[in-house]
Amino acid sequence: MIGLSRSTWHYRRKPRPRVSNPVPQKDRAYPARICAGDRVVIQDKIITGWQAGTSVDHSFAAAWDDGVMLASRRSWWRIAAAIVDQSARPICPTRSTNKIPRPAPVLKATGPQQIWSWDITDLRTPWRGVAFKAYSIIDIFSRKIVGWRVEQRESDDLATQMFQTAITTHGSPAVVHADSGPAMRSTDLKDLLADLGIAQTHNRPRVSNDNPFSESEFRTMKYRPNYPGIFDDLDAARAWVNSYVSWYNQHHRHSGIALFTPAEVHDGQWTQRWLQRDHALQAYYDTHPERFRARPHTESPKATVGINLPPENDPDRLHAA
Repeated sequence: MIGLSRSTWHYRRKPRPRVSNPVPQKDRAYPARICAGDRVVIQDKIITGWQAGTSVDHSFAAAWDDGVMLASRRSWWRIAAAIVDQSARPICPTRSTNKIPRPAPVLKATGPQQIWSWDITDLRTPWRGVAFKAYSIIDIFSRKIVGWRVEQRESDDLATQMFQTAITTHGSPAVVHADSGPAMRSTDLKDLLADLGIAQTHNRPRVSNDNPFSESEFRTMKYRPNYPGIFDDLDAARAWVNSYVSWYNQHHRHSGIALFTPAEVHDGQWTQRWLQRDHALQAYYDTHPERFRARPHTESPKATVGINLPPENDPDRLHAA
């Protein structure tokens, strides 16, 4: 009724007397508390063990073997964590400390056929643990898919064959970028690209956004309204991906390239379409200037795209001649 608990009501009626120098809870004495002298001994043994390159468990067990039991094993670890100077504590080598950090790949493209990105994604099947593998190569400037295939497994040979076909059809890029999977770092593919003078770059370990263009393309594929989700057999998967690639390259109005299609940007035909768009937009502005705050500008694909590029305050854009 009054909005107070019973304990608050009783405490307010009979409050405890105040003391001049209250002792914090962590410093108060209680029967199970380890005395200050024992804590000093334990701390000295821990630091001595650290200097010898041994762990807290080793120091605890060694004291126990000598017939000295000052506190529980967990208490030794708590005392070790409270030591202010941790410089003597040995550093255990780990996977991260054993390896030199891999620098971030920095790639820049100012036109088609400069940088290709590729990856492999799973296509689900009705069977648990079984998935078809969709390979895809994309030109990061135009976003055009220049090579693809669907197989039952990841294979170095199949990836190499895909690149041979793509290079024969479209020509050689300057750089091929991929993640750090086994097929991407295979010797067969490395030898093929090296013989053609094509450089290779790879993602940093456990950094997914080092390959954004391939990841974005796979998301577009799997979030299509007619995406089956599950493929009953390999032929069905290949047929669907074939139709998807044709749609993606020829008809997909890609938001990353100002709503032009990848094929238009790859071939340079987007400039004529840009002129048509700009003419229609400016005519619309002249008819209804009251609907604008300023004369509108027709968007065009970025003049520079890349991976891990430093931020630009005013990114350049292509303009139709």
